[in-house]
Amino acid sequence: MTRISQTFAALKEQGKQALIPYITAGDPTKEATVPMMHALVEAGADIIELGVPFSDPMADGPTIQLACERALEHGTSLRDVLGMVAEFRKKDSDTAIVLMGYLNPVEAMGYQQFVDAAVTAGVDGVLMVDLPPEEAHDVDSVFKDAGLDVIYLIAPTTTDKRIESIGKAGSGYVYYVSLKGVTGSKALDVDNVALNLDRIRAHVSTPVGVGFGIADAETAAKVASVSDGVIVGSAIVNRIANNADNPAQAIAEVSELVSGMRAAMDA
Repeated sequence: MTRISQTFAALKEQGKQALIPYITAGDPTKEATVPMMHALVEAGADIIELGVPFSDPMADGPTIQLACERALEHGTSLRDVLGMVAEFRKKDSDTAIVLMGYLNPVEAMGYQQFVDAAVTAGVDGVLMVDLPPEEAHDVDSVFKDAGLDVIYLIAPTTTDKRIESIGKAGSGYVYYVSLKGVTGSKALDVDNVALNLDRIRAHVSTPVGVGFGIADAETAAKVASVSDGVIVGSAIVNRIANNADNPAQAIAEVSELVSGMRAAMDA
């Protein structure tokens, strides 16, 4: 059982849902990333999605695009991100870490070299936005053979047949994109999310995390009531952007947001 599976199993026993915040590694600075990760855990995060900055994040909206730009301005590389995970692991051996990003940096490093380095650093799973299961046969076997969970995205428009194939190919959890469009979209309809989760669970046995459109504690609690996990990205990254010149303040504001979500989800 992987660290991700153990996390969801333990939460299920407690009657809780996973809180999964996303940050972009290297934003607002390289030096702030590991302290930010520890602060997220202290605020109630169960799993951390750590974004690997990329120059063309096509699935992301302006908020995370700008976060990638800030991180790349600091020269944040994939090797730097793996180093951050290794540094985080010196103090935290329990919290699951998922690297989220795009395939190009992994291809540039080499799949096997990346996997070896990721496992050594303490990475638990990967979510490659531009790696659909239909094209992932050779790649995901390299990940899975090393014990890494491979997480896939499901959208409101995904067909039942494709959901079934994702259910067979993926592990750890699936990421349900609750809104059409890019990250940072708004107008989340929780009732509609619940209907789609019923459809997804007919084909998928792994937990289902819901992301997109979760900006406050109230929405996090509503989504938690119908899902296995609440994924929060743009709301966090916006607070980092607003305090890009003051990392300590960015960490404080992110901690406040996440702890409020945790409290609302558990209430």
